[in-house]
Amino acid sequence: MTTLQRKDVNPIAHLTPEDIEQIGIELDAIRDEVVESRGESDARYIRRVISVQRRLELGSRAVLLFSLFPPAWLVGTAGLSIAKILENMEIGHNIMHGQWDWMRDPKIHSTKWEWDNASPSEQWKHSHNELHHTYTNVIGRDNDLGYGIMRVDEDQPWTPAYLGQPLYNFINACFFEYGIAAYDLELGRNLKTKKRRRAPEFRAALKKTRNKIGRQLLKDYVVHPALSGPSFLHTIAANAVANLVRNLWTHSVIMCGHFPNGVETFERTSIEGETRGEWYVRQMLGSANISGSKLMHIMTGNLSHQIEHHLFPDLPSNRYAEIAPKVRALFEKYQLNYVTGPLPKQVASAWAKVFRLALPNRGPASVRPPRKQLDPSLPKVARWQRAEAKPANT
Repeated sequence: MTTLQRKDVNPIAHLTPEDIEQIGIELDAIRDEVVESRGESDARYIRRVISVQRRLELGSRAVLLFSLFPPAWLVGTAGLSIAKILENMEIGHNIMHGQWDWMRDPKIHSTKWEWDNASPSEQWKHSHNELHHTYTNVIGRDNDLGYGIMRVDEDQPWTPAYLGQPLYNFINACFFEYGIAAYDLELGRNLKTKKRRRAPEFRAALKKTRNKIGRQLLKDYVVHPALSGPSFLHTIAANAVANLVRNLWTHSVIMCGHFPNGVETFERTSIEGETRGEWYVRQMLGSANISGSKLMHIMTGNLSHQIEHHLFPDLPSNRYAEIAPKVRALFEKYQLNYVTGPLPKQVASAWAKVFRLALPNRGPASVRPPRKQLDPSLPKVARWQRAEAKPANT
């Protein structure tokens, strides 16, 4: 990727300011339609998913009491893996986005929900909901672009440390929940200086994360194995495998959201004075979908509809499939690139980028194009078109 503001061919240069604002108006209309129609069937959906997940986890843990026997181990581990994926993706992620707050159910509310994950919900909501969803794909503002350990865009400066990023990414995938916990803490940044390490805010956040990790480890590797009696070690192994499966799956889905080819990135200055229409267009171009079956959508927490999720992060996840054709029609109407593809293709595309950008830019990309300067004196021209119209050295 090269940031949209440095591209020779700007994919939205054909849009006028009026087009961009009209896109915002049409998306607001889609959103309003869903908000006005939310009701009992949506509430039944999330309650049913929670019920299925809890019964699946309980049943799987019951089977693991007999995990000394290989068939019980296999069945229990598979069930627990699916239960953990459901809990993190379709339930935890979406509840903590506030998608179900309108139900006024204190048990299914973003302010109350604590998920089966090493990262405390409060810290995740800050780094994800407030930062990532606000500054989506803005270089230097959205740390989800590589999670602070990888280079996933040509415009991110290269250092020799990135040579190892395929290995970092694989390790991060295996221990993804702990990687997210460290990311939410901004661990690398806060450990750099004594002042930051000793800051009361950081120490308090670190304590919360340590406590959360301790409870998670106690649950999965002490309490439940102890209940298994003679199957103690087998249950430990089952829990470890279930956590690994969940981590690999969630990491893959998350990578497909913003890393595949065709997704755009943006300059920091491009969001100064950003209008609602421009914000919508940035979300449209900065996200990618995964195509697949209804089961695939549920198991990804409907993040297979990442574009729709980024446009409307607080709408119920079960409505994204209904919204997607309308959003796609809007892309076609305004001649924008709707990035989507099956999971293997999107995962391969994301991993290819991780490998490619482990090395310095080559060829024409090794010379970083100058950022085009905006000229606010030019009236009635879209922000990105103004960038196209004005030569870089003036």
